[in-house]
Amino acid sequence: MIDAFASAIDALFADPNIGEDALWKAGGVGAGVAVRIICKSPDRMAEFGESRAVLPTIGIDIRRSQAATITEGDLILIGTETYRIIGEPMGDALGLVSACEAVKV
Repeated sequence: MIDAFASAIDALFADPNIGEDALWKAGGVGAGVAVRIICKSPDRMAEFGESRAVLPTIGIDIRRSQAATITEGDLILIGTETYRIIGEPMGDALGLVSACEAVKV
């Protein structure tokens, strides 16, 4: 049954309307590894006492089969933009996808 889910995930990431090409640089160095990602751009609200600020963040889903060891501080290059992973990526229940939060550098 997990093969059916893995095939569905692969199809989503391969779809040119959903997934896109990127380069993952573990530790932010080296030539990097070509990966497929799915981006989400939800802004986050942070509260500081009586004030609130909108923090521009980007959510990046990446297949664990391509980036099993992705972690905080790694870089993702999408086109001409570079993003740094903040916090530890969260895995899905089947261990197929890591959901990462990133900021533009």
